[in-house]
Amino acid sequence: MRTTSMAALTAALAVAPLLAAGVPGHRAVAAEPTASGTGVSSAAAEAALVRGVDLDTVTIPELQEHMRRGSLTSYRLTLAYLRRIEAVDPTVNAVLRTDPTALRQAAASDVRHRLGRTRGPLDGIPVLLKDNIDTRDMPTTAGSLALTGSPPATDAVLVKRLRAAGAVTLGKTNLSEWANFRAAKPTSGWSAVGGQTHNPYVLDRNPCGSSSGSAAALAASLAQVAIGTETDGSIVCPAGMNGVVGLKPSLGLVSQSGIVPISAEQDTAGPMARNVTDTALTLSVITEDGSGNEAGGERARQLRDAATRPGALRGKRIGLWRLPSLGSAVDALMTRTAADLRAAGAHIVEVTPPYQERLAELEFPALLSEFHRDIDAYLTTRDGPQDLTELIEFNRTHPAEQACFAGQELFEQALAAPPTTDPRYRAMRAELRGLSRRSIDETMAEHGLDAIAAPTNPPAWTTDCGRGDDDVIPSSTPAAVAGYPSLSVPAGFVGELPVGLLLMAGEHQDAGLLALGAAVERRLGAWRAPAYLPTLPSGDAH
Repeated sequence: MRTTSMAALTAALAVAPLLAAGVPGHRAVAAEPTASGTGVSSAAAEAALVRGVDLDTVTIPELQEHMRRGSLTSYRLTLAYLRRIEAVDPTVNAVLRTDPTALRQAAASDVRHRLGRTRGPLDGIPVLLKDNIDTRDMPTTAGSLALTGSPPATDAVLVKRLRAAGAVTLGKTNLSEWANFRAAKPTSGWSAVGGQTHNPYVLDRNPCGSSSGSAAALAASLAQVAIGTETDGSIVCPAGMNGVVGLKPSLGLVSQSGIVPISAEQDTAGPMARNVTDTALTLSVITEDGSGNEAGGERARQLRDAATRPGALRGKRIGLWRLPSLGSAVDALMTRTAADLRAAGAHIVEVTPPYQERLAELEFPALLSEFHRDIDAYLTTRDGPQDLTELIEFNRTHPAEQACFAGQELFEQALAAPPTTDPRYRAMRAELRGLSRRSIDETMAEHGLDAIAAPTNPPAWTTDCGRGDDDVIPSSTPAAVAGYPSLSVPAGFVGELPVGLLLMAGEHQDAGLLALGAAVERRLGAWRAPAYLPTLPSGDAH
C-alpha cells in the first residue's frame, strides 16, 4: 500500500512543473479576443492532440488500449484536458472549477494500469460533473450564491461510484441556476456563481439548459465525458444544441441521492459524451444497480455491450415525430435524416404521440409541489438557507443573484403550491404518469416500433438576459414525465448550429436505445468540431 501511494505522489509531483499555464482548482481568467474575434487561438483550438491521440474523436475503449500498451498515461490525458480548460474555457465559460487532486487521481490510476489492477472502463478517464451534484471536496452550488459555503458532507452516490471505478473527477461545470427552476423567463446557461456559458459553435448563441456547462465543455473537448441532470430536457436539449450525445436514463437507474433536486418523480442524472460508446460505458458505471446483485450486474453488462457492439439499422422500425413547430429548417433536416436512415434499411413511419396538450397542462403544477417538498429536504443538509422561504429571501437581498434576471416566480409559486399530500396533487401526478407512459407505449405498439425519434432542439437562439430563453421544445416531455429513457445524438446542422435527433423507447430499454443510437450515430456521421464563431451574419440565424 505504501509503495503504491508513494508512486502516485511521485508521479503527481513530477508533472507539477508542466502546469505553468494554470493551476487545478483555480478558474482561468477571460481570454483576450484574437484576430478572428474569439478568445480561442488557432493553436489552442488545434491542441486536441496528446501523444498522437485526437481528443475530439477518441473513445474510451481506444484510450484504455493506449494506456494498456503504455503509449498514453492517465496523467498525460488529464494534463491535456487541464491545459485545454486553461486555453479554451475562458471563451466558452463552461467549467466552474477544476479539482486540485485531479493529477493525483490520474497518477494513482497509472499505478493500477501498470500493475494490471484496473477497476473498469472509466479507470483514469477524466469526468466533469454538473455543479448540482454533491462532491465532498469541492463546492456544490447549483449556480447559487446561497450554497457557496462549505462543500457537502458527502459525495453523491453516483460520484462515489465514479471514484470507486477509478474515474478522474476533473472538476465542476456551470449550469442554469437551480437547474432552470427559479424564474418564469430565465436565461439558460447563466448562474450567479458562474456567469454565462456560451455555445462553442457560435458564441453569442445559447447552450440550452440546464446542463449547459457539461454539454458546452464536451463540445469544446474539455473532458472525455460529463454528467448532467434532467427533469425535462436538461440533458438532451444541451446535448442537441452543442452537438454532443446525452442520455436521460430510465428513472431510478441512477441514484438521485446527493443531487440538488427539482422533483423525485422526474429527476435523474445521466451521462454525456461526444459519442454513444462513451455515454453507454459511463452509464454502466453510475447505474444504481451497476454492481452488487446479479440482476444489476447483468444490466451493467448489457450497457457495456451496447457501447461496444452497436446495433444495425436494417429492419428497425422508427417512428418520426416531426414537430414542425421547431421551424422549416429543422423539418427539412428531419426529412434528410429519415431518408438517410431508410437508405440504411430502417423503416420510418410518421407518428404523433397522443396526450401532449394534457401533459403540458399538468406537468408544471405537479413540479411546483414536488420542488417545495424536495428542495426543503435538501437544504437542511447544507449550510445557508434551510428552506424555500429563506432561499427566496436570500435572493431578494443579494443583488448579484439578479445580475441577469431578477425573477424567482417559480420559487414563489412553489411556496404557494398544494403539498404533495393534497389529493389534487396526487391526482395530477397519477394522471401525468399514466398519460405519459401511454403516449409512448401506445404509439410504439400501434406501429410496431423499436423507438420514436424527434428533433431534440431548434437552432440555438441568441443569449439575451433581457428577453430570456426561446425554448418551447416539446420532444423531451413524454419520456421525462414517464420516466422512460431518451437519447440525443447529433443529426446535423442548420447553418452553423447543431441539431440533435432525440430517440426514446419504453421503460428500462436503455441498453437497446443506446445500441440503436450508436447505429444511428454511425450512419449519420453528423458530428463536427466547433468553430467558436463570435456571431452569425445577419440573416443567417436559422
